[in-house]
Parts: sequence; C-alpha cells; structure tokens
Amino acid sequence: MVDEPDAGTAPGTRRALSPSRASDFMTCPLLYRFRVIDRIPEPPTPATARGTLVHAVLERLFDRPAAERTPAVAAEMLEPEWVRLCGGNDGLAALFTEQEARGQFMADAHTALAGYFRLEDPRRLEPAEREWYVEAALPSGLTLRGYVDRLDVSPAGDIRVVDYKTGNVPLEAYEASALFQMKFYALAIWRLRGVIPRMLQLMYLSGDGEVLRYSPDEADLRATERKLDALWAAISRARDTGDWRPRPSKLCGWCRHKALCPEFGGTPPPLPEGALAQGSPASR
Repeated sequence: MVDEPDAGTAPGTRRALSPSRASDFMTCPLLYRFRVIDRIPEPPTPATARGTLVHAVLERLFDRPAAERTPAVAAEMLEPEWVRLCGGNDGLAALFTEQEARGQFMADAHTALAGYFRLEDPRRLEPAEREWYVEAALPSGLTLRGYVDRLDVSPAGDIRVVDYKTGNVPLEAYEASALFQMKFYALAIWRLRGVIPRMLQLMYLSGDGEVLRYSPDEADLRATERKLDALWAAISRARDTGDWRPRPSKLCGWCRHKALCPEFGGTPPPLPEGALAQGSPASR
C-alpha cells in the first residue's frame, strides 16, 4: 500500500485533500493537525506494515504472466517483497526485534493473501492501472489526490475501482465511512476522465474475506463534491483561527497521539511558525 500524498501539508501549498486526510479531519480535527500541520512522525505498526506488504505483492503479482498468478507464486513473493520494502524504509526494518513476532507477522500476511484468492482469480484480470496516482481539480479549485489500488476497465469502457483492505470488514455503522474513500476516488476519476465509474469494490482480505460493492451515480458524486468543499472550508477556518479541537469517539482507543491530546490530559505542541498566517487558502 502506497502512502497517500499529504494534502495541504505546508504553509503556501495549494488547496488539496487526500481521502486519508479528509477522513482524519472528519474523525478529529486535532488528529488532522497532528498529522498535517505538526507532521508528528508515526512509526509503522504490524497492522500497517502488513497492509503495505500485501498491497505490494498484489501490485507486483500482475507483472507476472496470467498463468503464474497463483496462490503459491504470491506466497513465494512475500519474503522477497518484505526484504525490498525494508531496504528503503528504516521504520519497517526496525519493526521486529523478535523472530517469533516476525514469524506471526508473515503468517498473518500469508492469511491475507489467501483471503484474496478466495475472492477473485487474478489469472482472469488485466488491470488498466495499479497503485495509480490520481489528481483532479474540482470547480471550486480544491484538488483531490491519492493512490488507487487498482483500476479495471472493461472492453466497453466501464470502470471498476478496486481497493484492498487487510483489516476486518467494518460494522454496518462504519460502512459509509469505508465507502467515502471510494466515492472520493470516483469523484476524482469523473472530474479527470469525464466518466463515472460503474463499480466501486472494497475487498476485505482478512478471515473468510468479503467484497463490498457500490455503484455510484452523478447525484452521489455531486453530494460528495459538496461534502469535500464544505470540509475544506472547515479546515480553512481551523487554520485561520488555530482552533483544532479534539472530537472524542470510540476511535480514540486506537489513536497514537493521546499523550498530546487534552481529552487525555495532554498538551498539544505549539503550532509551527506561520501556520496561522499562511495556512489559509486565501494566502495561496
């Protein structure tokens, strides 16, 4: 899994959002601030590293001839892909100090790959794009950007946007949040290519595996566009005022910045110099 480019990360940059940063602000404005304004490092975890590894294998699997895209070949790719990824990332290389933990990590990655093959047969697919960087401007001037795991295009020109998830299938209450990322990409593709994707497909590889599918229409994408424009306006107000208040929720249990959060007795660091004066869209 390729990290999404930061969105509007530094004073003076253009107005831009990625799905992850948009979700951060909707989850908690203070979390957005920590990641985008303060840029506080977040070392990889076994869960995020597993996602990175499995995404890398699935991307490179399609470099092989169709007949070689088998579970056995994919399994053989895991170890060399992990070595390659660690070679360019000190955080990944330092993640496991105990052989037992590394062994469990690789076993979990094998399980996720096996889950993928229960959901589809890659020998029957020829993706149009893999780990595709997409960038498109809305009429408001807001730029949408990010990486799409896979884009399939039928002979008739129908587009399917595919995203791999190595976590668990979300509860029904969080399904809309999971689909938000896909609608974000569908909107970007529509604005870029003038075609509304026929299908958005989320593939959950853990456990028995499950596929969530959604067919967007123009009304969906226009509503998503209005939501993103309103979201950027809220981000801009927070930048203008320096008011990045936390939004407590059940997701706080997974937050890696609780030590700095007022909701847990912490104190955020001072805002970086220039964050107020130069952070709003008007100054760009």
